[in-house]
Amino acid sequence: MCGVIGIFGHPEASKLAYLGLHALQHRGQESAGIVSSDGQQLRWVREMGHVGEIFTEDRLGQLPGSSAIGHVRYSTTGDSVLKNAQPLAVNYSHGSIAVAHNGNLVDAAEVRARLEAEGSIFQSTNDSEIILHLLARSREGDLPSRIADALRSVHGAYSLAFLTETSMIAVRDPLGIRPLSLGRHKKNGWVVASETCAFELIEAEYIRDIEPGEMLVVDDKGARSLRPFMPEEPRRCVFEWIYFARPDSTIAGQSVYSARENMGRRLAVEHPVEADIVIPVPDSGTAAAIGYARESGIPFDQGLIRSHYIGRTFIEPSESIRHFGVKLKLSPVRDVLAGKRVVVVDDSIVRGTTSGKIIGMIRSAGAKEVHLRISSPPTIGPCHYGIDTPDRNKLIASSHSVDEVRRFVGADTLGYLSLEGLHNAVSKVLTKHEHRGLCDACFSNKYPIPLPAPVRAHQLRLISV
Repeated sequence: MCGVIGIFGHPEASKLAYLGLHALQHRGQESAGIVSSDGQQLRWVREMGHVGEIFTEDRLGQLPGSSAIGHVRYSTTGDSVLKNAQPLAVNYSHGSIAVAHNGNLVDAAEVRARLEAEGSIFQSTNDSEIILHLLARSREGDLPSRIADALRSVHGAYSLAFLTETSMIAVRDPLGIRPLSLGRHKKNGWVVASETCAFELIEAEYIRDIEPGEMLVVDDKGARSLRPFMPEEPRRCVFEWIYFARPDSTIAGQSVYSARENMGRRLAVEHPVEADIVIPVPDSGTAAAIGYARESGIPFDQGLIRSHYIGRTFIEPSESIRHFGVKLKLSPVRDVLAGKRVVVVDDSIVRGTTSGKIIGMIRSAGAKEVHLRISSPPTIGPCHYGIDTPDRNKLIASSHSVDEVRRFVGADTLGYLSLEGLHNAVSKVLTKHEHRGLCDACFSNKYPIPLPAPVRAHQLRLISV
C-alpha cells in the first residue's frame, strides 16, 4: 500500500499536501515526497523516512505554488531505496510531469523488459516509472490521451495522481481496486486522496470517490471527468475495510469503522465462546472487537496497550524488525488479563508468528484461557495488487488447517470469519451496486486480473548513498 494526495488551486498547496500525508502515514513509512508547481516549473523533495521528519519548514518553503501532489510509500515493487521514492518527476518532450502511484502493475517486469530491449533507460526499479516511459512514447495529441494510451498498455491496480506545470490529473484503474477520493477545500481548490481521513485534517469537504476507470482532469478551467477505458465490474479491495484504511475513513462513500464493527458482530455469531472479556489487538482489531463484545454480551476491555512510537509491524520491510517490533509495539495489562478467559480479536493472521507472540504475552500476564478470533477469512494467497503480503509458502493458512494454526499460535480456540460472513459484513455499509464486486483474492484465490509468467527483472546497481 501507498498513500497519494493531490492539491490544485490553493496558495499553500505543498503545506496542505504535507498535512494530508500525515493523515496517510499509516499507508507507507519507508519514504515520502511532495512535488509542487508554481505554474512555471515543478519542484520536489523526496526522502527516506516519515513525513514529519522530512518536511521541515525550510523544506516546505522550497515547494512554492498552488498545486502539489504527495506520496508515502512502502514497497511492493522495487527496493526500499531513495531512487524508488515518489512522486517521480521527469522532463520529456511535452514539458515536465510527476506521478504518485498507489497499487501494483502485475505485468511490470514484462513491460519493462520490452522497453529496455527497445532502448529505454530506467533510473529505478519502481513499476510507476514504466507508466512515465509509456506516456513519453505515446503519439496521442493531449496529455489525458497520452496517459490513457500508456495505461492501456499495462495491467494491474493503480490509483494515480499526475502533476504538470498547469494541471493535475487523477486516474483509477477500471476495477477500482485501490481507493481514491475527491474533495474540495472550502470551495477554493480541488483535493484527491487515497483516504478521506486526509480531507478531515486539511478541512476539505468530501465530494465523492473517483470512480473505477475514471480520469479526472483539473486545471484553471475547473474539473472534468473522462471515461477513457472500457467499463468493467468493480473489484474494490476488501482488505482496505479489514485492515489497511483508517477507521475514520470512508471507501465507496461508506464507513470503514462500521464495516469492521459488523465483521466483529458476525464473528461472534459464527464463533461464540464462554469468556470473561473481549480485547482487541490494537489498533486495527479494535472496531471488530467492539462489535464482537456488543453482539456476544461479553464485556470489552483494553488488555493490550499499543505504543504509537513505532510503525505498523505488517508493513515493516525487515523480518528482524517485524519480530522485534511486536514486543516494542504491544504490552499486556496484567490487571485486566490475570485469571480471565480472554477473547482476543485481530484482523488477520499472515505468517502466524506475530499472533503467537501476542498470545504468549497474554498468557504470561496470567490469562486463564485465550480464544483467538480473526475478523477475516484465512489468508491463503498473496496480493498482487498493492498489499505487501508474503509468498504463498509463507502464509500459514495456505498449508495448515485451522487446528494446526491454532496449535502453532498457542490459542485454546481459533475462529476465522467466513468469506460469506465477510461479504455480508461489508455489504451492510455498501449499496447493492457498490457491493457487487469486491476483490477477495487473498482469501479465495480468485484473482480478477490474470498474472503473467514471471520475467526476471534487472537488479538496480546504481544506488545513491
